[in-house]
Amino acid sequence: MPRYDFLNNETGEIEEHFMSYTKLDEFKADNPHLKQQVSAPNIVGGTGDRVKRDAGMNEVLSRIAEKHPNSKLADSHGNKSIKDIKTKQIVKKHIDKQSKTK
Repeated sequence: MPRYDFLNNETGEIEEHFMSYTKLDEFKADNPHLKQQVSAPNIVGGTGDRVKRDAGMNEVLSRIAEKHPNSKLADSHGNKSIKDIKTKQIVKKHIDKQSKTK
């Protein structure tokens, strides 16, 4: 539901009220001491993982990943070959085994 701002002429304070657009005219008629204030709408540019990065940002992330090959960023943005990825997985598996036996 939309949020509307009203200036209370009696107290001078701004009040927020949530209501549907269809109820707005009725609310104004029932509350003549409130004057609706114009406010900026809340616009959401994007949420979650569906926001796409531009090519320039992806290039910057890949450069950082190349300089730091063992970072988490390198796992997602690095230019690693399949051989490098599989080798890292096997090494991690053996490190985990060795640490459990101690």
